[in-house]
Amino acid sequence: MRVLRQIFNFYINSSIHVALAVVAMTWVTLIQFELECDKNVLVFVFLATITGYNFVKYFGVAKFHHRSLAAWLKAIQIFSFFAFLGMGYYALKLNVNTLIYLSIFGLITFLYAVPLLPIRYFRDSHKNLRQVSGLKVYVIALVWVFTTVFLPLINKSYHINDDVVITGVQRFIFVIVLMLPFEIRDLIYDSIKLATIPQRIGVRNTKVIGVFLLIVFFFLEYFKDEMSSTAIISNGVIMSITLIFVLFAHKKQSQYYSAFWVESIPILWLMVLLMLS
Repeated sequence: MRVLRQIFNFYINSSIHVALAVVAMTWVTLIQFELECDKNVLVFVFLATITGYNFVKYFGVAKFHHRSLAAWLKAIQIFSFFAFLGMGYYALKLNVNTLIYLSIFGLITFLYAVPLLPIRYFRDSHKNLRQVSGLKVYVIALVWVFTTVFLPLINKSYHINDDVVITGVQRFIFVIVLMLPFEIRDLIYDSIKLATIPQRIGVRNTKVIGVFLLIVFFFLEYFKDEMSSTAIISNGVIMSITLIFVLFAHKKQSQYYSAFWVESIPILWLMVLLMLS
């Protein structure tokens, strides 16, 4: 049992689970726009998510402690290195336009972790985008929107029309709502200077905002030129499940409530869509 727990914790801590969630949401986009499954994009997204998330999470921990790193962190570093190599290989299989846009969002990810920006733009001593007051959730949502909506469509040379823009707005809203249980969980640990949503408006109002955003997410589907019963039903199912997780989120939630169950919602979304399709 102990070994299984260690394997599961590695699965979570090495960002494999969140990478599968991002892949699932990318696949959802391909299904929604009736495009063939793009293996190169999906594998690239999986490896890039592992590389990016682990870089952001562990850069500050690892940069000055290479010799004293715990065994689990060393294992994640080695795993991330091979994921980075694989990401580079699959990047070469993407088209040129995709790579141009990727370079922009790769820079955003880099600045999210590495302290390069002038200190006057911050309210505390940190100098990376991750520590800018109130910005974290929106940066993450923006990167997810590009990765899961625009990246697969650009690589397929799909015309960016009004339906794509609406899907991008829906996905931005959805990712923000998905992050609310994490922000509620981290109230105990986050610096007050981060000005997260629960810190600014409280847990109760955060949940109210979450409910409102999920309603907006659902009804935006009716503004699309191409509507389908499959999309409406799947969105309704996922909205309901996400709503439950937001309402039951609290500061002393279990270890895996957000890290596993909330991050499983995009995977469930893909499964629902595949069954309906």
